[in-house]
Amino acid sequence: MSTSRIPRALASIRSTCPRCIPQSLPRSSVLVSTGIYRQLQQQQQRRSNSTLEGPRPITPYKEKEGGLRAHYGPRASITHDIAELSTKLEGKKVVIGGWLFSQRRASESLHFFTLRSSSSSVQLVSRVKGSSDELMKYPLESVVQVEGTVRARKQKAKSGSEAVDEIELEVEKVTLLNPADAVLPFYPNRPEVANEDLRAQHRYLDLRRQDLADNLKLRSKVAHIIRCYLHDQGFTEVETPILLNSSPEGAREFLVPTRSPNATGEPTFYALPQSPQQPKQLLIASGAMPKYFQLARCFRDEDGRKDRQPEFTQVDLEMAFVEGSAPSAQGEEGMRSTWAIGGRQVREVVEGMVKKIWKEVKGEELEGWFRVMPYDVAMDVYGSDKPDTRFEMYTLPIGYYPTLSDADLDKILLDQSPSTVEFMITPAEQAKGLDIASFAGNNAFIDYVKINESNTHSWPNDSVLTKPLGLQLDKSIPGGVKPGDVIWLSRRKKIAEGGWTHLGRLRVQLMESLVAKGLMTLPTTPHFLWITQFPLFTLADEDKSFLAHGRYSSTHHPFTAPMWEDLKDLTEGKVEGVRGQHYDLVLDGQEVGGGSVRIHDVELQEWVMREVLQLDEQEISRFDHLLKALRCGAPPHGGLALGFDRLIAILCGAKSIRDVIAFPKSGKGIDPVFKSPSISSDEVLKEYALTSLKKDAKETNTE
Repeated sequence: MSTSRIPRALASIRSTCPRCIPQSLPRSSVLVSTGIYRQLQQQQQRRSNSTLEGPRPITPYKEKEGGLRAHYGPRASITHDIAELSTKLEGKKVVIGGWLFSQRRASESLHFFTLRSSSSSVQLVSRVKGSSDELMKYPLESVVQVEGTVRARKQKAKSGSEAVDEIELEVEKVTLLNPADAVLPFYPNRPEVANEDLRAQHRYLDLRRQDLADNLKLRSKVAHIIRCYLHDQGFTEVETPILLNSSPEGAREFLVPTRSPNATGEPTFYALPQSPQQPKQLLIASGAMPKYFQLARCFRDEDGRKDRQPEFTQVDLEMAFVEGSAPSAQGEEGMRSTWAIGGRQVREVVEGMVKKIWKEVKGEELEGWFRVMPYDVAMDVYGSDKPDTRFEMYTLPIGYYPTLSDADLDKILLDQSPSTVEFMITPAEQAKGLDIASFAGNNAFIDYVKINESNTHSWPNDSVLTKPLGLQLDKSIPGGVKPGDVIWLSRRKKIAEGGWTHLGRLRVQLMESLVAKGLMTLPTTPHFLWITQFPLFTLADEDKSFLAHGRYSSTHHPFTAPMWEDLKDLTEGKVEGVRGQHYDLVLDGQEVGGGSVRIHDVELQEWVMREVLQLDEQEISRFDHLLKALRCGAPPHGGLALGFDRLIAILCGAKSIRDVIAFPKSGKGIDPVFKSPSISSDEVLKEYALTSLKKDAKETNTE
């Protein structure tokens, strides 16, 4: 065998199942020289020995003496869930099952217990000594089946609001289905909640808490509402692949190694999808269906951040033949003309779906169209591309200060520097309750001035940021700050970029502090808002810097279409000011979804990848399937993805999306229940043509 064919031969042998290796191996020079021959012989010897010895003897099962035992064998069938019990069943015999929650001895002949299910709980009354003694011996959280008669309660439960709270069950027979340990890591549904780490390690126990169980049930309900609504709108649910190829379109990906090295013995990998973006575009390009959706599982290998998960769910949809420009000035069917981009059909579907969810889950009618705000306005007025519009506190460029003299305003407008100063005012009644110095001390980019009687019109001289500007405030013009107010100042780029300004972040921090201290009350009505006209390309996205390597990256993704008004600038290479047909749905300062109208022209798509994003040939080749699909005649299309976990957390009032996911990961991406990720043995790694870096380092040090 020639040396050039050795790697291929080795790859073939490594990928062969050990059971399929011939019992008589050819003693070729290649196998001997590489040591593979000896390894294969050892594997065969181990298999031969295990066959001769056979499995070890099985030790007979022995029950613990005197201990409680789980029930096996015949038992009565459950007739009702605990939540179904009511006074309508008074006098009837029922059989229920649940978890033993509490035990109380009132007298020798009277005992009270509480049995809990996943949806409710009921008081048990036992006047039978045998049953009482049994129930008193059972550890709390044991699974118990109870047969008894429904009786109306003489005294109603103090906080009872359900029909089951008006009855009690007179116990006649008790069956212990499965005893719990005498001491558990913690006890759910107790006023004192165990610490988060302990609850995370025993999530299966924590899920017995009523709040978490209700969250998962609500999640299921909303998923059902979404599916029914989209089916009624003519959408087809399609599952797209989980195992895909890596593509340079966003954050880091999770790679899945395969046992199929390439011809030169290099390992090959799948990539878990960050979103079904490319598959769903291919579905629309195929012409098989005009409207697609799915509740898609997505994966991103991001650094640990609050309220993010490495695997998450999104409501993913795509539509063919969406408009590629703004609606007419009059609007259609009440459409507001502020929607200055294409994708009107996507907006209508999403708003209708959200309104249906809120009506069926919250009982609230959301009237009218959601507000629309261009990206540059959001950044100028709120310092954020996902502004919380529930409270009035604005971040504005200094040129908007109301009492600037005309000369100063002209000076600011004619200033050619790339940055400007932004300001934000905290009124005196709110400033009294804040530790102003601590907020400013946490951020070196922020300055502040406390306003008093003497500096109401001269405060610009008190800040290092505004003093060089030499501003003169006009006392004859009403507005501006008042004594007791605090004015915050920071520097930012004139042309907004990224997701926040320094004052934009501070604005939210101040709000949270004021709400916690009772100095601000936020409205309960949801404030939905569309942010549109984002920059098509950016240099300021930290999440994408790993793949961008200093190049432009797409603010949304590489397939987002430009606004047709900016198409000429784009094709001439003036990309800085080009706006995309990208739309984000924001609720109370949280981004709950985002989407765009896509590029359906293959020539423009390929030019954007090659010239603007400066992808090399290998990177472009990873999108070859999409480019080929566009060449086959793809209709104009657009879509959106809603963050399902975040949406459910908002509906539940949960503090974190971890509270609406059955088995969430920690902030560092670690699963405390299943103990993933974990290491694999060298033997397993070899099957994937991989090796441990730690082992390589040891071998290098010994050479």
